Amino acid sequence: MEELLTLKSLLLKGDIPGSLAIVEELEEMSKKDIIKTIRSYAVILLLHLIKQQAENRTTRSWDISIRNSVLEIQEENKRPRGAGFYLPLEELLIVLEMAYRQAINKASLEVEEGRYEPRELSQLVNQEALINQAMTLISQEAEDKD
Repeated sequence: MEELLTLKSLLLKGDIPGSLAIVEELEEMSKKDIIKTIRSYAVILLLHLIKQQAENRTTRSWDISIRNSVLEIQEENKRPRGAGFYLPLEELLIVLEMAYRQAINKASLEVEEGRYEPRELSQLVNQEALINQAMTLISQEAEDKD
């Protein structure tokens, strides 16, 4: 909120360069919030993909959680008025990679009732394949909506 008040003050003074600096700061803050939200949904998505791979099975609940996470990631990443995406695929891949470690930690509590430590669980699953699967799901669902 402080940034908006500063921006208003700078605009009233006619300080365009100062105003643009505040606008850029606000854009960066907004993008960080979007990345944080996408990462949260990516953790849920990867958690259930890890559980599927580690247990070699799925449940209806996991499938629905995967679909809902994909939809939330797509919605959060979409710019208003069909103006593209906040994160291009390369940056989305980085977010998924960042989320993977947290997903492994959470999955270690759930796979086979917490039988594995995160390190052990990460040796049972293929990180690259899981992240590629997540990217495919996110990309496919986005194409299906068009």
